[in-house]
Amino acid sequence: MMTSKALTRMGVQHYVIVEPDQVNDYNNAIKEMQLTATVLPLDMNYKTDYELCDNLGQTRSTGPGPARNFAWQHSIDNGFDWHWVMDDNIRSFRRLNYNEKVKCESPSFWNVMEDFVLRYDNVAMAGPNYYMFAPARTKQPPFIINTRIYSCNLIRNDISFRWRGRYNEDTIISLDMLKAGWTTIQFNAFLQEKMNTQVIKGGNTEEFYHKEGEKEYGKKYADLGTLAKSQMLVDVHPDLCKVVHKFGRIHHTVNYNVFKKQRLIKKANLDIKEGVNNYNMSLKAKEDAKAN
Repeated sequence: MMTSKALTRMGVQHYVIVEPDQVNDYNNAIKEMQLTATVLPLDMNYKTDYELCDNLGQTRSTGPGPARNFAWQHSIDNGFDWHWVMDDNIRSFRRLNYNEKVKCESPSFWNVMEDFVLRYDNVAMAGPNYYMFAPARTKQPPFIINTRIYSCNLIRNDISFRWRGRYNEDTIISLDMLKAGWTTIQFNAFLQEKMNTQVIKGGNTEEFYHKEGEKEYGKKYADLGTLAKSQMLVDVHPDLCKVVHKFGRIHHTVNYNVFKKQRLIKKANLDIKEGVNNYNMSLKAKEDAKAN
C-alpha cells in the first residue's frame, strides 16, 4: 500500500478499491498502519463487462481497468466533476524545482495541478510525470501537453471515454481522448516516484509479462510476454503505434506528433493573478542526513 502511505503522509483522505474477498485484510491493514484510507469493494460486474480488447476473456488478469472505471462512476455518483485515480506502488510525490526533486508532503501538491487544469475548457486528463523521466540536471518545461498520462491520473468525469484494454490501458485512453480533440497535460514540475515494475510483485509487472511469455513461448523467448502488451496497443491504435525492440526487449512506440496543433483553450474571463503562488508550500531541511 505504498501510494496509500504516501497520501497519508500528505494528509489526503482517499479510497482503496479492492475485490470483495480482500476487504477484511485491507481494513485491518489500514487500521494497523493508521492510514487515511477507506476501503471500497469492487463491483465485480466491472470486471465481467470490461472491454479487454482481445479474445482471451477472463483466462488472464484483466488489469486495473475495471477498478479504474468503478472509481470513475463512484466519483460521478458522489457529485464530483473530476477524480484522481492512481496505481498502488507510488512511493512518494515530488516537486521539481531549482534542479532538485524534493519530496512533497503537502496536499497542495494536488491543488496546484487541479487549479491549473481548471483554467482550460478542453483538458480531459492530466497528471504528474514519472520521477525517472524528468532528470533533475536537464532543463525541463513545467509541463507538456498532448501525451500519455501514466499511473496517476486526474480525469474529467463528463467525457464519454472509459478505460479499456487488458494491457497499456493508460496509453489507449490517452490516445482515445487526443483523437477526439481533447488535450492532456503531463506535469514535470510535479512528479510521482513510482517503484520499478520489477520490484513489486503481482499485477501488471514486467515479472508478470515475463512469466506469461515463458508459459506461452518457453524460457528462451520469455520476453515475448511483452509482445501481447505492445501488440494490443497496435491493434487498438494501428495508425499511431508500432511494435519495436528497444531497451533489450519488445516494446512499442507511439507517434504523438500528430497532436501538436491541439492547443489549450483558456476559459472565458479567466483572471490569473500576477506573481508566484506557492500554495503555502515551504522548503524544509531534512531532519536526518540520511533522509530522502
